[in-house]
Amino acid sequence: MKYMIVFASALMLTACKKEQQTGTNKISADSVKVVRDSLPPAASNGSISVETFPFPAEIKECSCYFAKNKADFEAEKYIYADDAGKTAYLKLDGKRLALNLISSSDMEVDEELTKEIENETYKISVKGKKIKGEEALLFEGSLKIEKADGTSVTFPIYGECGC
Repeated sequence: MKYMIVFASALMLTACKKEQQTGTNKISADSVKVVRDSLPPAASNGSISVETFPFPAEIKECSCYFAKNKADFEAEKYIYADDAGKTAYLKLDGKRLALNLISSSDMEVDEELTKEIENETYKISVKGKKIKGEEALLFEGSLKIEKADGTSVTFPIYGECGC
């Protein structure tokens, strides 16, 4: 009887160890987790991510706002907006920014539009040529964004300035 208890105990311990070993070797499909980097893709490869945004609620009167092209402009997918002289709005590297304009040309007089914006992270230059002038002035041009580390990106822009 004594040998039978020892034999049964040994059998049970062996069976428990096998179950534990096979249990750890099994991986079910729904236990696999994908871990994503917390940085936006643009930050990890050194480029600048420029995202679209709706018209800023902060702008109440005169403004300039631009999209990458006429289709995006008509769909209200803006990449740049300003309140015609003080603050520029952009969404860069996943963050919505409100930046002070350093200089801006007079859109009523000039055939060409220029704006300069700069902070500790970005230097932004907007250049455009008037293509149509009625109540609102239509412009085509370029938006250049440079980071302090030397990374830069340039986009064509299409949009309008007016009150």
